[in-house]
Amino acid sequence: MSKKNSTIPTVLAFEKKLVPSDGYLYGTTWEERHKKATPLAINEKSVRGTISNRQPDAVLGNPVKLSAALENPNPQTVDACALAMDQDTLKLVFTLKVLGAIEKPSACNNAEFNNAYRKAALKYIEVRGFNELARRYALNIANGRYFWRNRLGAEKIEVDISANGEKLTVDATKFSLRDFKFDNVAVDELAKVDKLAELIADALCGKGHLIVTVEAYAMIGKGQDVYPSEEMILDKLKEEKGEGKKSKVLYAVNGIAAMHSQKIGNALRTIDTWYPDFDPNIGPIAVEPYGAVTNLGRAFRDSKGTDFYSLFDRYAVGEKLENKEQEHFVMAVLVRGGVFGQSGKKKGLEKGEE
Repeated sequence: MSKKNSTIPTVLAFEKKLVPSDGYLYGTTWEERHKKATPLAINEKSVRGTISNRQPDAVLGNPVKLSAALENPNPQTVDACALAMDQDTLKLVFTLKVLGAIEKPSACNNAEFNNAYRKAALKYIEVRGFNELARRYALNIANGRYFWRNRLGAEKIEVDISANGEKLTVDATKFSLRDFKFDNVAVDELAKVDKLAELIADALCGKGHLIVTVEAYAMIGKGQDVYPSEEMILDKLKEEKGEGKKSKVLYAVNGIAAMHSQKIGNALRTIDTWYPDFDPNIGPIAVEPYGAVTNLGRAFRDSKGTDFYSLFDRYAVGEKLENKEQEHFVMAVLVRGGVFGQSGKKKGLEKGEE
């Protein structure tokens, strides 16, 4: 083991510094969105689907077998959520806590490393001030990325933000989801993002904590489907909950359709445009040690020297990285939080915090 790696603690963990709540979903109308809203419920329905999955060659080559397979019913019981026919707007409400003390790991069993890392983190705060990261987090609040699928096709999107006595209202459609450039953003809209970014940066730098309240509205059409988070329930848990063979279970809190806090957090930390060979068609990806994007089945930081561990092991002990973008990425992973210790056998992500 190299001298550099010998300083990496076997126990090393960081608490996440962006802490979102679950997001609660309501139905309203665009004209009445600030006055009244109705909690959205999850409804169960059973449907008779058709067999549409890919069939083996033996079936495709035999018309009798193919007809027999396709004639079989495919009954499904699923959860669904939608606006009422007199509602055209989805309202999403959540809060975000922003914490500081990034220079202090929540667990570290190596005093030498702890001292070296603390110096590196404090230098980042002094030189960079979390300004770049904070602006990107603020933009992801302003652009409504956390609506996920609900954002597609929306005619209008408005985001109301409250933080430290400041109240800001932005038009989410004015901001890009593909990059963090502000070339075509109006000065007044940009000033609102900069104000929010300043508050976030101060909190990350340890100048007190911050609570941000977000009320976001998307005009998606009367009676249209709404997409809360989907639960991943194992067969054993299904049996324990008496849910039988329900093929889709949507998330709700006390009867109100909701988005997982992890899903909102993933949207907020989708700021990594520093990965190798940045693809504008893909845009920013969520900050992850190996740049993993599960729905694409790719790790965008799989080459040696670009993953978090290769960069962090050097940066944390005082070595200079090639550029400021690598520094931003390392600190963004620490803001994400996780367990980053190194065992005596191999180095790797044990279990990250979302």
